[in-house]
Amino acid sequence: MNPSLRTTLKPGEVLFREGDPPDTAYLIETGGIEVRARQRGKDVVLSLLGPGDLVGEMAVIDDSPRTATATAISDTVLFPIDRSQIAERLAGTDPIVRSLLEGQLKRYRGALSALQGRGPDTASVPMTTSERLGVNKIRLESQLREALAARGLELSLQPLLDVDRGRIAGYEALVRWHHPERGPISPAEFVALAEETSLIVPVGEYVMDAACESVARLVEAGHGQPFGAVNVSARQLSHPGLVERIVARADAASLPRGTIKLEITESQVLDYDLVGQVIALCHGHGIKVALDDFGTGYSHLAHLHRLEFDVLKVDQAFSRHMVGDPRAMAVVEAVVQLGRALQAEIVVEGVETPAQLQALRRLGCHYAQGYLIGRPRTLLEILAESPPGPFGG
Repeated sequence: MNPSLRTTLKPGEVLFREGDPPDTAYLIETGGIEVRARQRGKDVVLSLLGPGDLVGEMAVIDDSPRTATATAISDTVLFPIDRSQIAERLAGTDPIVRSLLEGQLKRYRGALSALQGRGPDTASVPMTTSERLGVNKIRLESQLREALAARGLELSLQPLLDVDRGRIAGYEALVRWHHPERGPISPAEFVALAEETSLIVPVGEYVMDAACESVARLVEAGHGQPFGAVNVSARQLSHPGLVERIVARADAASLPRGTIKLEITESQVLDYDLVGQVIALCHGHGIKVALDDFGTGYSHLAHLHRLEFDVLKVDQAFSRHMVGDPRAMAVVEAVVQLGRALQAEIVVEGVETPAQLQALRRLGCHYAQGYLIGRPRTLLEILAESPPGPFGG
């Protein structure tokens, strides 16, 4: 290795002194470092560090002058770590982790200053932007846990039209959260927050319970035998017993096994082995599985080649422009033909005009979903109306 990339010290040599600027942190390769600070007129050893330890990183992280002096206690070799290296990694760190780190550093600085007899009141130091973001995320996560415990999440149902028969065939279950202070919170925000933690599992269970209950209520009210489509994330798929719990819920609600359909959201890295096992288990219980938002994000044909999805959901990015844009129409038509060749049903999202629906009927699309068919509504709102007849859109 190039010697210039290393810092070498003899015993007694100082690496940095109290008050020095925080330009670099160091990783100790060999040897040892003693860290001392002046506390109430006396030198106090704060730590003895050896190979594999970092030294000087705290000052670099919060861009504060050195609060201690670091001295070699033997022949020592260190690798300098530039401030930009640390800043780059911190920028990509989860904001909650970053806020915890910044809070810990703030408390450490306050405690050390107090011991040195010159401590400012750390409570008066304003939060950094990342610290505030992290604290807000922690608060929102706690409130989401509270909402789950109090059954404070709501379920909306958006209808899917059987295009050929002209009747509502089922509903997609969409979870909603009306925050007591912020009002409606976008699912994109709180579902993403749940996916960062184990919370996505109880949120998924909550939605599954509510979907089964809703479908059973609709059947009792004379709304035919609609299906319920429920989104599941990759983290939910990896949780043991997912399919068995779905079957148990359907059985408890006296619903046919195929009443609940799963919609798998694509991700950059789709675990083919895991998803394939889940699909096979679903098929063994008569449960259909859809690939959601097909044609966007990380979608590619390998998903269809390796995984036996029963349904492809075409994203509204294509349907929105299909009537006036020949290229968008060609994409939808190609997906419909692909689905037919794979014996998969096609659901087209974002249907908002009769012209779009007419085009889907001409193409032989199975299901349509969008504001023309119906906006998401609560179960009580749907039950307050008469059972739907033939669709006249």
